[in-house]
Amino acid sequence: VQLVESGGGLVQAGGSLMLSCVGIEGAFSMYAMAWFRRAPGKQREFVAAISKGGGRPYYADSVKGRFTISRDNVKNTLYLQMNGLKPEDTADYYCAREGRSFSYGMASPDAFGSWGQGTLVTVSS
Repeated sequence: VQLVESGGGLVQAGGSLMLSCVGIEGAFSMYAMAWFRRAPGKQREFVAAISKGGGRPYYADSVKGRFTISRDNVKNTLYLQMNGLKPEDTADYYCAREGRSFSYGMASPDAFGSWGQGTLVTVSS
């Protein structure tokens, strides 16, 4: 499945953004999905994941209570609502589909397969 992210931009600290990821040409609803991010000069970092049915989300400790992952399988779309943004949230954000080695609860990038091209989020202080 091809994944296309959107919704990134520049926001002040404390502000909100919602990211979207559309799945094109694939069985979007058959896969668990996740958001990752990569800040400048840093490794890719897990943000949140959600089951194929939309339940049982789990989050990185750094975003828990501020970010919410959700999905609409009718629209083949994954979302990430980001509230209370901090400068340290500045990164390219990527959506990803579960890979062959995926088990629910995994947060390693190696457990995920198809990736989008990313959307940049910049949080100013």
